[in-house]
Amino acid sequence: MAKVKIGIIGVGNISESHIAGYKKDPNAELYAFCDINEERLKAKGARHGVTRLYTSVEEMVNSLPELDAVSVCVWNCNHYECTMAALRAGKHVLCEKPLAMNEAQAKEMCDFAKAQGKLLMVGFVRRFMYETEELKRLTDENFFGEMYYTKATYLRQNGNPGGWFSDKKRSGGGPGIDLGVHVIDEARYLMGNPQPVSVYAAVMKKLDRSAHRGNVGYVASDAGNIDDVEDFVQATVRFDNGGIMMLETSYALNTPEPYCRIELYGTKAGCITDPLRVLVDEFGHLTDLKFTDMPKNTFEGMFDKEMHHFVECVRTGCECRNPAEDGVVVMRILDAIYESGRTGHEVVLK
Repeated sequence: MAKVKIGIIGVGNISESHIAGYKKDPNAELYAFCDINEERLKAKGARHGVTRLYTSVEEMVNSLPELDAVSVCVWNCNHYECTMAALRAGKHVLCEKPLAMNEAQAKEMCDFAKAQGKLLMVGFVRRFMYETEELKRLTDENFFGEMYYTKATYLRQNGNPGGWFSDKKRSGGGPGIDLGVHVIDEARYLMGNPQPVSVYAAVMKKLDRSAHRGNVGYVASDAGNIDDVEDFVQATVRFDNGGIMMLETSYALNTPEPYCRIELYGTKAGCITDPLRVLVDEFGHLTDLKFTDMPKNTFEGMFDKEMHHFVECVRTGCECRNPAEDGVVVMRILDAIYESGRTGHEVVLK
C-alpha cells in the first residue's frame, strides 16, 4: 500500500515522540493534527508542516476518509472517547498507555476494535527498549527456567509532573497508573504474560513536594494546581502460573536515588536491568554475566521502533507486539491495586 496516513490526536508533550518516529519512517505520512488547544495546535502544525488541523476528533476522523490510522496522545480520561471515535470511523489506533481509565473501558475498546476489524495497539513503549528486547529473546528461549518472582520498580524522589497528571479526574491516579503501568507490563511481558489471580496493595499520599520543583524532570504541558493523586504504591500480584510480582512506584519518596528497574528470578538464572546483569548457575558457580556491548542509553530509539512497528502492522497485517488484550489485563491489575488500596484487603480476580 501507499504511505500510511497518520493523524495525531493530542499534540502535547508525548506526541513529540510519536511525531518524531513517524517522520523517520519512510512508509508513514503525518497527515492531520487534532487538539483542543487551538494555539498549540497551530504552532505544532507550523512546526511539522501539517496543514490539516482540527479541534474536534469526530470532525477529523470523519472528514478524512483517506486517513489510515491515528495516535491517541491525550489525557487518560479521553483515551476511551478518542479511540472509539477513531475506530467507528474505520481507523487503526495506537493509544498511549494506560489503555483506558479502567478495565471495563479497555475491554470495550478491545472488543470494538476486533468487531471493526481494526488494529488497536497500546503504547507499551518499554517493550521496544534494547534491554527488554534482549531479555525477551532469552525468556522465550527458557534461559531463566521457571520465572517465579519479579520485582517491578519505578521510583522518583520528586517526580509529580503536575497539571493533568496530578488531577485524578483526568489521570485516574498518580504513579500507579502513570509509572507503574510501564513496569507492570514490562515484567509481565517478560514472564510470558501470565494472568493475574490476586492483588494486595497499599496506595498512599504522604509527601508534599509542590514547593520543591527543581528536579521534577518530566512536566505536564498544561497548567493546574490540583493534586489529589497518590504519591506511592506498593503491591503484590499473584499469577495463574504461580509467579509473583512485587511492584513499587512513587512520585515522591525519600530514597537516595530515583530509578526504574526490572528484576527477574527463575530456577536457572536471574537478572537485573539498568544496566543489565544476568546471574546464572554455571559450572557449579553463580556466574555474573555483564553485557559489554549493551548501549549506554537503552531507551534510545524505542519510540521510533514503536511507531515503525505500528506502521508495519497497518501496512502488512503482521502480528502486533503490543495488542490491546495486554492493555486490558494491565488495567485489570491497576483496578485491583486501587481497590485493594482503598479497602485494605486482597482483591481476588476471576
